[in-house]
Amino acid sequence: MVERLPKISWSGTSAPTHREPDFEHAYAVILAGGSGTRFWPLSRRRRPKQLLDLLGRGPLLAQTVRRIRSVIPAERTYVFTNELLRADVSRCLPGIPRDQIVAEPAARNTAPSVGLAAHEILRRDPDALMVVLPSDHIIRKPAEFRQVLGAACRWAATEGRSVTLGLKPTRPDTGYGYIRKGARVARIAGQDIYGAEKFTEKPPLPTARRYLTSGRYLWNGGMFIWRASTLLENLACCHPEMARGLAQISSAGGLRAGATLRRVFPKLEKISIDYALMEKISNIYVVAADIGWSDVGSWAVVYELQRKDAAANVRPPRSICLDSQGNMIVSPRKFVVTVGVHDLVIVETDDALLVAARGRSQEVGKAVQELERRGYAPLL
Repeated sequence: MVERLPKISWSGTSAPTHREPDFEHAYAVILAGGSGTRFWPLSRRRRPKQLLDLLGRGPLLAQTVRRIRSVIPAERTYVFTNELLRADVSRCLPGIPRDQIVAEPAARNTAPSVGLAAHEILRRDPDALMVVLPSDHIIRKPAEFRQVLGAACRWAATEGRSVTLGLKPTRPDTGYGYIRKGARVARIAGQDIYGAEKFTEKPPLPTARRYLTSGRYLWNGGMFIWRASTLLENLACCHPEMARGLAQISSAGGLRAGATLRRVFPKLEKISIDYALMEKISNIYVVAADIGWSDVGSWAVVYELQRKDAAANVRPPRSICLDSQGNMIVSPRKFVVTVGVHDLVIVETDDALLVAARGRSQEVGKAVQELERRGYAPLL
C-alpha cells in the first residue's frame, strides 16, 4: 500500500527556506576530496574538478553549496576535503564557517568521512538528518532537486530509514552504479519513494543495457539522506572496528581533537559508503529524481553540456575552425586555429597541451597515471 502524506506548502515559485519543517534538522555533508585527473591538464592535485569552472557558472563546489543554501544554511553545512585543498576550498566558500571545512588527515574514502560527520552533527542536534552530497556534479533543475530533497528528508526522518536519490538512466553507461527499485511505498509532495532492492556497481555493458530496458533501475548519484543516529547504528553493525575508531575520535572532542584525529583516522578502513553500507543494510529507499543530473565525468560530457557553433565545435572566441567539426577546445590565452580535424578534445594550459579523441576523453586519467610513472611530478 502506498502511503500518501500531505503535500509540502510552497510559497510562490521559490524553493522552501531552511525554516520549512522538512529541513529543520537537516545538515549538509559535502564531500570535496579528489585527485584532479579527469580534466587534466586544467585539473591538478591542487585543483581537482570541484574547484573548476567548467561551464561558466562558477566552480562546481560553489554551485553545490549555492544549490542548497535556501534549504540548508551555511551554519549547517560541512565540507570534507584534504589538507592540500583546504585553503582553496575555504576561499571558494567564504560563507561556510572555517571550522566546518574539514581537512581529513588521510584519504580513507567516503565511509569514514560520513561517520566522522555524523558524530559531529549528532553532538549539535540529536534529531539531525544528514544530507550527503558530492561536490562536483551538475544539476540543471535546482528547484526540482530541492523538492526531491525535501521529500527524501521527510521520509528519512523516521529512525532506521536510509534514503538515496536515484536518477533515471538515459543510456547503458558502465561507469555508474545502479539501484534496482522495488515497490512504491509512499508519495510525498509529488515524489515517488520506492524500496531499494539491490545496488550494483559499474556493471558490464550487456548488463547495463538490460537494466536500461527493464525500466526498474536508476543511476546511483551518490546522494544519501538519513538520521545521523541511523548512520552510526548501521556502521556499528556492519563495520564495528571503524565505529569504535570514530567513537574514540568523538570522545576525545571530534573535529577539535587534533592529535586523536591524526592518530586514529588514518587507521580506519578505506571504503566507500556504497560498499560499506548501501549494499549490506536493509530498510533502504530510493526517490526517483528527474533533476537534470550529470556527474560531469569527462571532457566529452562537458562538450555535450556546452553551446556549440554551426559546425558543432565548442571553442573560445579567439579561434578559427576550418573544415573542423565536433571539437572541444579550451585555450584561455592562445589563439587556436584548426584545419580538417574532427571530434577532438584540445586543452591548453601554460605548461601542458592535451589532444585526445573526444570519444576517448574518459581515458585522460590513464595519461595522468603514465605521467606519474615517468616522473613528471610538476605536471600533476
